[in-house]
Amino acid sequence: MQKDNNTTVDDLKKKMSIFIKERDWQKFHSPKNLAMSIAIEAAELMEHFQWISSEDAIKIKDNNENINDIKDELSDILSYCLSLANYLDIDITDSFIKKMEKNKKKYPEELAYGKNTKYNKLEKNN
Repeated sequence: MQKDNNTTVDDLKKKMSIFIKERDWQKFHSPKNLAMSIAIEAAELMEHFQWISSEDAIKIKDNNENINDIKDELSDILSYCLSLANYLDIDITDSFIKKMEKNKKKYPEELAYGKNTKYNKLEKNN
């Protein structure tokens, strides 16, 4: 069984590419359609949390039916992200590492620790 600790992003991208080619879906997978699909699937994920409290959302992993639906929605989002990366020839690992470096600069640990403040509102304590 493949798990996160023994599967690469490249493995997932290849699986997604093969799946699409086997169904001749490349013609439908323009960047616009893929980006829209990511947003649509993200909205479907949000529906699972829409009318529940934050406390109930924290406990949702204990509900097998809900967690299985959430896994499916999260996987749908990932599949479209992988497809978009394939189409645009984006190296997700490189892109992710670079974005995290940007985030480290925007949210320095000493200013952001324990805060949910947007980066442009963080202030240094003098």
